[in-house]
Amino acid sequence: MPLSRLNQQQYLAATSKNSQNLIIASAGTGKTSTIVGRIAYLLDSGVKPQEILLLTFTNKAAAEMVQRVGDFFGKDVASKIDAGTFHAVSYRWLKKEDKKVVLKQQRELKTLFRSVYEKRSFGHIGAEIMPYGGNYLYDVYSFYQNTELVDNFEEWVRNRYPEHELFAMIYADIVDEFEGLKKEYGFVNFNDLLLNFREMCKSKDLGYKEVLVDEYQDTNALQGTLIDAMSPPSLFCVGDYDQSIYAFNGADISIIGTFSKKFPSAQVHTLTKNYRSTVPILSLATKVIEHNERIYPKKLEVTRGHTSQPPTLLAYDELFEQYHDIARKISATQTPQEEIAVIFRNNSSADGIEVGLRELGISCKRKGGTSFFDSREVKAVLDFYTLLVNESDMMAFIHLFEFARGIGSAMAKELYIALKTLGHGSIFYGLYAPDESNKNPFEKRKLNHQLGLFDDFLELGSVGKFAKLGFEDKFMRNPILKHPKLTKENATFLHDFYLLFRDLKGVKQPRTIVKKIAESAIYKYIAEFLASRRAQLKDGTIDEKQKADALSKIARKMVLLEELSKPYSEHERFLNAMILGSSDLTQGEGVNLLSVHASKGLEYKEVYIVDLMDGRFPNRKLMQRGGSLDEERRLFYVAVTRAKDILYLSYAKYDKIKKLNFLPSQFLYEAGLVPKDEAFRAMVLKEEGKEE
Repeated sequence: MPLSRLNQQQYLAATSKNSQNLIIASAGTGKTSTIVGRIAYLLDSGVKPQEILLLTFTNKAAAEMVQRVGDFFGKDVASKIDAGTFHAVSYRWLKKEDKKVVLKQQRELKTLFRSVYEKRSFGHIGAEIMPYGGNYLYDVYSFYQNTELVDNFEEWVRNRYPEHELFAMIYADIVDEFEGLKKEYGFVNFNDLLLNFREMCKSKDLGYKEVLVDEYQDTNALQGTLIDAMSPPSLFCVGDYDQSIYAFNGADISIIGTFSKKFPSAQVHTLTKNYRSTVPILSLATKVIEHNERIYPKKLEVTRGHTSQPPTLLAYDELFEQYHDIARKISATQTPQEEIAVIFRNNSSADGIEVGLRELGISCKRKGGTSFFDSREVKAVLDFYTLLVNESDMMAFIHLFEFARGIGSAMAKELYIALKTLGHGSIFYGLYAPDESNKNPFEKRKLNHQLGLFDDFLELGSVGKFAKLGFEDKFMRNPILKHPKLTKENATFLHDFYLLFRDLKGVKQPRTIVKKIAESAIYKYIAEFLASRRAQLKDGTIDEKQKADALSKIARKMVLLEELSKPYSEHERFLNAMILGSSDLTQGEGVNLLSVHASKGLEYKEVYIVDLMDGRFPNRKLMQRGGSLDEERRLFYVAVTRAKDILYLSYAKYDKIKKLNFLPSQFLYEAGLVPKDEAFRAMVLKEEGKEE
């Protein structure tokens, strides 16, 4: 049984009879085993599996824990446990209540947001500073949703960014129109899932006897209030304040720090036995992290007793010499490639390492940069697929039509609404059987100078310019072609869209759908567009070899996406898996290249932490934008504690391309790997001066 495998600290935590428990589980102390043990204890105590909710920060973590429970209690019992991320659990509950909920990813709703933003003008205000761009304003609003519990958005902008006070009313009106569109089309993003689920929890008993929360240190204010709204009879939270590294996403370390104050009768358990790292590795991590304020006292014990190699500092005269030498070291090591990780703070570091490894023919996979599912070519296929399943998904349409040269998000939205008007609510009726009596399906713009809205009424254009393009007669009669800004290239894109969806009608298998999309004329246009963009040189010319290589990579991704679709026979199940579970799917093989954030929860025999120069790690630029040295130090702690046996820490003194000199990272000084010289004292004085 899971309980019999626990040490005394884990057992006491897992079998606690308290109704509120906080488990401080440092790196490598067996938090997963403790959570699985707790679930086993609940089941043995008569709690039904469906009365247990396990909240994790990845669906992969939830699946692994449920599988371990299933090993002892059987799959039938384990499958009844409600487990997943905050968002996945919220989505399942909201879908039960409302089948029309359409989940959209951030990048899709950011496109919709831009379509609203692009209709605004800020020029009449005459402010000395520039207003936020559409993409950045969306990110500001998203941060607001995750962290603010009292003020409305306009007040929040005025208070937090007083220099943007003149724009606050327009910003708020953009947000209001954006939220109205989301409501009209049934769109929800990841923040909305939590907000809507929180409201459901306030009025509905979900039937949970205990809620378990993994990675509790990374919860944000919104997630914290969601747990409060559930008001479970029993709460079991597991986390480590030294691994709180998501402040940029709204994570609030004070939530774990004030647990005992919030629940005065709560019991705090501390797991101190580390099963992962050797004594020298753990000693280095502890020596650095102890510079942060201690919220809960803890002292880790190493359980591994064999002879161990101390962490090695690698110092290089030049930046790229560092990358190439680390690649050579990896080439010469006896450690299997899958057991090696190179951990980076900045994406540019990963680029250098990847080049060094490729030159030596060493395969590698990267997580924390642009993933397979974040690539525009994969997103495009899924957007086509989304429209096939749900034609009301305006976002998928807008995102696709932005590929057509000269069509921005605002014009794409105009085309979508016009097609919907022509089809009396259906864009496909508007495309294949339009109401030809409607001579002007394009909406008239609003007019409000105070809110930055100016008249831009559309005068209809002539369809005669498209006469020689070989379009079908039926398509040529469509009033949509009268949009005055529609070029011949745009009209061809629209016609190829028309042909593709006619070809997809009635196809049942997801694999066939993916294949047909990838082979269509419109997708070939998109692939050409992306490949040309990626092969464009500084002088604007296209490197044909690079373009051919880019097209080959796109084709390979289409083969992989087709493979991923094989197990599915239902359109919605396939799409949901791609949207909700894509972040947990890893691609490739070989050496692991990981951002510090992506390395969280993983472990490797041999670890390289690169570019440990002041300014890069800690990242001073991000600290100036709202980060902190404490957060950077926690990132360093997370990176170091991924290593089980062998740890290399590296830095370079000079970048010959940018002609920059570097000082060692403050953390190398704190670890005792570099003597504390005048440069270190200057760093500390500068930091203390900021804090005063």
